[in-house]
Amino acid sequence: MTVHFIGAGPGAPDLITVRGLNLIKSCPVCLFAGSLVPEEVVAAAPADAEVIDTAPLHLDEIIAKIDEAHKEGRDVARVHSGDPSIYGAIAEQIRRLEDLDIPYDVTPGVPSFTAAAAALGRELTLPDISQTIILTRTDGKASSMPEGEDLVSLAKARATLAIHLSVRNLKKVVEELSPAYGDDCPVVVIYRASWPDQQIIEGTLADIRNKVRDEKITRTALILVGHVLGGADFTDSRLYAKDHKHVLRPR
Repeated sequence: MTVHFIGAGPGAPDLITVRGLNLIKSCPVCLFAGSLVPEEVVAAAPADAEVIDTAPLHLDEIIAKIDEAHKEGRDVARVHSGDPSIYGAIAEQIRRLEDLDIPYDVTPGVPSFTAAAAALGRELTLPDISQTIILTRTDGKASSMPEGEDLVSLAKARATLAIHLSVRNLKKVVEELSPAYGDDCPVVVIYRASWPDQQIIEGTLADIRNKVRDEKITRTALILVGHVLGGADFTDSRLYAKDHKHVLRPR
């Protein structure tokens, strides 16, 4: 018996990996985070599978379901949104499973920030503009940010920022990033990237709050900040330059 932690991807049912989908198809028990994982994904579970939405359950209840399946020798598909390594809350589950000596593995998924970049048709790393992406969030009800990981500190790098779980803190985001990035820095807020009701709001640090307020978006949105989003002039990568030699293109 194995518990398979599976990244379902950002929302679109066809953005789950082949491995993840095959595991869902094969497991007699499927526990999924129903608040963010579309039902179309878990609809692939066997017709006689036990499919449980864990959104209303607390950690002890989730582990109890897994332990019950373990004692019965039934594999579990534990399905999370995006990629489970990013704000997936799998570490606390894995700690419990290790205490119970229950085997597990992890299947990665397409993270929301890459789905957002795809929706925009943008590259998040451009020569001379930004070669670094910082994935972060702001303080919230669930947990606070560790010392030194506040936006003011992270802004010093002027890297491309993918800010999760923070659309309700957009005022704080704007105030803390504007001094380093400038009021004219491009910002994009992507609501439910890759879902049928996906919504993209483009602006700058100066006007993004008003634009988001007008659309009444208060959750399930990613904030991208950085000059790579503005169509800035940049140098071509050396990767495909005619005079760039490497082992696969020695001439």
